[in-house]
Amino acid sequence: MCGDMAAECIIAKTVVPGVDAEVMSNIVVKIARLQDATLRKMSFSFDKVAADYETPAAYNKARSEYMAKAYRSLKGEFNKQVAEIVKEMNAALPQEQKDLNKQHK
Repeated sequence: MCGDMAAECIIAKTVVPGVDAEVMSNIVVKIARLQDATLRKMSFSFDKVAADYETPAAYNKARSEYMAKAYRSLKGEFNKQVAEIVKEMNAALPQEQKDLNKQHK
């Protein structure tokens, strides 16, 4: 997803007349930082061991719930930042291009 967004910015700044190329370049940097930060956060671990639970099933359930919650949180944070970046990308487009984009939906 990050690579696709960055490519859209690069294409827009080289092809779309009137686009703010500096803003698009700054957005590409934001996208790279988002990708890097998200990948660094992908490595998380459950802080309990099976011996902390009465049964292996209880441990597996607790571990699964922890991992699902952690992933949902990471995904939610990532999607929120993607939405903010997309807004910035759209704001950098000239009105004429925005109108053309609406016609081609």
